[in-house]
Amino acid sequence: MPSAKCIRLTAMLMTAISANAQEGGDTQARIEYAYQTEDSNSLASLIQNLTSQVKSDAADSALRYHFAHAQYRMGQLLHEHRAHGAEAAFSDCIDELKPVLEKNRSAEGLVLQSACYSGLAELKSLEAVLLRTRAADRLHAALKLDPRNPRALLLSATLTLRAAKPGSAERQRGFAELEAAAQSFEQSSGTSNETPGWGHAEAYLALGREMQARGDQLGARNWIEKAVLAAPDFKIAQRQLALIAKP
Repeated sequence: MPSAKCIRLTAMLMTAISANAQEGGDTQARIEYAYQTEDSNSLASLIQNLTSQVKSDAADSALRYHFAHAQYRMGQLLHEHRAHGAEAAFSDCIDELKPVLEKNRSAEGLVLQSACYSGLAELKSLEAVLLRTRAADRLHAALKLDPRNPRALLLSATLTLRAAKPGSAERQRGFAELEAAAQSFEQSSGTSNETPGWGHAEAYLALGREMQARGDQLGARNWIEKAVLAAPDFKIAQRQLALIAKP
């Protein structure tokens, strides 16, 4: 029978683990909220705070992942109007994940780095081929490790649809991948320190947009509404829903 001291130590350890998981989930939620509300100032503040935390604890892989995730979202927000800032954010995301992947070549780390390579490829035309190759390599490795990873499926579908012509077999394949991604998100577990929680609303929105492009207005509206339900403050989804609701 374990001693009282052993029980107390175990309880303290479980409390610490629970607190770390809660903190990780809260950090992810703040990053996603700033991205979805297009609040680059709040996201910049989060990045500054995460920079200090990483300097204090460089060995914390979960912390580095959050930092890279925040940089990825910043790159997305700055992509259209501040290309130079977006390049720096995507590059920082890639670099921050390198020690994480050296320590543990996880599917989640590979997916996020692939997404950042893809974002950077759109901004650096001279290096686009090399960057897209690296993005594809990371994504392939992620899917090999975890074939049902919802974020990997979403990224794969996004890249396929981006390169496909309307009505082509490749377009149909991308649509099937997108449906699989949405289904996988619906079946995935909630956010924790070990399990990222981003991508749900984006998958639903992307599926809605693809259905709209195919002429399925009812299906499109249903999925876009689902995106808004998943992330009520997601401005892109709100704008898309308002457009599709117009007579």
